[in-house]
Amino acid sequence: MAADPHTEELAAIIQEIRERVRSRYPQGTAGPGVVLPDLMPILHARDAAEGKVASIGSVNPRPPGLLNSIVQSVKKATARALDWHVREQVEYNRAMVNALNAILEALNENNRALSALGARIASLEARSEEYQELRDIRARWSEWHVEWERKLADVESRFLRTVAELSAAVQVRAAQVETAARDAAKTQHAEFMRALWDNIKQVRAELERTIHTELRLIRRRAAIEPPSPAPPAVEARGAAPEIDWLHFAERFRGTEEYVKEKQRIYLPYFAGCGDVLDIGCGRGEFLELAREAGISARGIDLSEELVALCRAKKLEAETADLFVYLDSLPERSLGGIFCAQVIEHLPPARLPEMLRLACTRLSTGGVLVIETPNPECLAILASHFYLDPTHRRPVPPQLLSYYLEEFGMGAIEIRRLSPAVESMPALQSLPEDFREAFFGALDYAIIAKKL
Repeated sequence: MAADPHTEELAAIIQEIRERVRSRYPQGTAGPGVVLPDLMPILHARDAAEGKVASIGSVNPRPPGLLNSIVQSVKKATARALDWHVREQVEYNRAMVNALNAILEALNENNRALSALGARIASLEARSEEYQELRDIRARWSEWHVEWERKLADVESRFLRTVAELSAAVQVRAAQVETAARDAAKTQHAEFMRALWDNIKQVRAELERTIHTELRLIRRRAAIEPPSPAPPAVEARGAAPEIDWLHFAERFRGTEEYVKEKQRIYLPYFAGCGDVLDIGCGRGEFLELAREAGISARGIDLSEELVALCRAKKLEAETADLFVYLDSLPERSLGGIFCAQVIEHLPPARLPEMLRLACTRLSTGGVLVIETPNPECLAILASHFYLDPTHRRPVPPQLLSYYLEEFGMGAIEIRRLSPAVESMPALQSLPEDFREAFFGALDYAIIAKKL
């Protein structure tokens, strides 16, 4: 038998009315173990009471006719006569219905709030599971990171020993060349020079071949050697050792006046720049130079002790992490950035992030100056670089220049500073071109402008 379309339409309307009533009067559960009170019996009782209140004063219908008219007239007259007596009861009945409506609405609001709270709790439980997965991933990453840092430290130590051995071999070979030069001083000059150049080329080839062999052996060892016990947690976090950094800087970097004289060469680059930021301001040598030159500058440093020293000199400085501080600055808000002896302390993977932040915070034409140890000089690797226990890895000038080009910097200039021969006079015995190639400047500075 075919279904009646009118019946189906009526059923759909009834279903829609039920859905609206359920949405207005939530039923069921608000969550695990929380059952919402059923308000439908109260709703039906309220409707019945409203029907009774609405019928107050009405007269029951009777069949039409003279008798009906007489009975209706008598009933109406009686109702009017008793109105003064039942008025209070009628008002009370209506007030009770209104109170019942208010109670029903309050209970209904309570059900809705419980339903919303249950949905919120379910959402938080789902997110909590996601957070737990993230915590598990972070825990696994921490374990991997510790192992990676251990292997990296092992590779760096082996590389350092190899470089020291190669440096000693180079010095021995240089002494042999010097002896041969004295012996050949009485012979023909052209033949001596040719032999000398051939000797230098041979030394350089042996040096490159040995380094390549050592690096290949290090890779093989790292791949086959079983992992050693993990280092203590403080080493894994890279926490700085608790030493007197003021005394450390005085002894291994030099006095404040010495550093100021070294940094004075950077002042012309910042002439006319406004709002210069010194990242890693230390004892404030550059900030003092900038103040003397009339350049507006401020500094940040991780050391509270060094920042306190800067403030005692009436310099503008604060304790801050460079990543957090740079990220908080608006883009193109700085006229210049000075950063001396800092990037070698950063993990290599975070160096591009630091440079990107610095470059995006410079205004057009803004100047960036970065000073760091020069890994082209074997002397810096053999002695000076690892004097600081917080140094991570030296940064070659070519790599730093590449990063700056990628982040929109131009007019890049590289200045090599502090010739190694000044602190190591024994290098004077080496041929000049060889000395410049392998034992040149201990530090270098890279200067660039924002395009």
